[in-house]
Amino acid sequence: MLRARGLSVKRGDRQVVHGVDLEVRRGEVVVLLGPNGAGKSTLLAALAGLIAPSGGDVEADGRVAAALQAPALARRSVVANLEIALSWWGVPRDQRRARAAAALARLGAEHLAERHAATLSGGEARRVHLARALSVDAAVLLLDEPFAGLDAATRADLLYDAASVLRDPGRAVLVIVHDRAEAWALGDRVGVLLDGRIEALGPPGEVLERPTTRRVAEFVGFTGYVEDGAGVRLARPVDVELDQGGDLHGRVIRRIPVEDGIRVEVELEHGRLVTVTTPPGPDPGTNVRLRLTGGVRFDRGQPAAAWTTSSASEPSPPPSG
Repeated sequence: MLRARGLSVKRGDRQVVHGVDLEVRRGEVVVLLGPNGAGKSTLLAALAGLIAPSGGDVEADGRVAAALQAPALARRSVVANLEIALSWWGVPRDQRRARAAAALARLGAEHLAERHAATLSGGEARRVHLARALSVDAAVLLLDEPFAGLDAATRADLLYDAASVLRDPGRAVLVIVHDRAEAWALGDRVGVLLDGRIEALGPPGEVLERPTTRRVAEFVGFTGYVEDGAGVRLARPVDVELDQGGDLHGRVIRRIPVEDGIRVEVELEHGRLVTVTTPPGPDPGTNVRLRLTGGVRFDRGQPAAAWTTSSASEPSPPPSG
């Protein structure tokens, strides 16, 4: 439904998006993750036709609707905001009210229909913004961080509702998000955009659990590392346990209370690992032993940006050379 080939975009003299190839299929939700400044919003704007590419091309089967980050609701009632969008879309006047009401109901926002937009909370405005985008029934729907700026509970409620309504067998959806949990909940495929290039694209389990480059692994949460002569093993906090019988040892350098326990950072002779344990946790300066229960290994046979990865349980190959 949506295809980009060699898509490049400049902002002034700066190249922001570099040669992106991307397809979004009918009935599919593709999620793009990336750090601030990676070019996500610029890419979406180019896909929507809002800014001209400096290279490559974009093709869409059917009409494209884009909902940008800011809700930007008009100073009218909620239902009037949806009706305005439907009028721009060319929907006949006698169909607009029913279409608007149906879209609000799909997102559990029908009770907001007669509210003035200025009275909405941040979460309510986001919900209306998404309902407005859904109401036009586009062939391709592009959403730029639809959950941005919300507290955890409000974000979770809207995320779960969106996950159930975005997927449609006749529509292709591309969503930019900032959080891995959002990617898991929404995406049939997940892409990682780094420095204006898509460095990974595939099912969430592959991209988020078994990343194939070190740059992608570090971005999706594999922030701990242990080096040896053959390469490096990266690990998330969930992959690391404090264990008196563990085969790794180090010194606690930081202890931070978090929602689900105590985050403990440990410096090793050849690395640094992070884990979460039950309170009170070891004090900074304490020597501890650790066990790795998961992670992903990258071997030095290729340049760092393309190191090969193997299962965490496989033995390390001998160093090259």
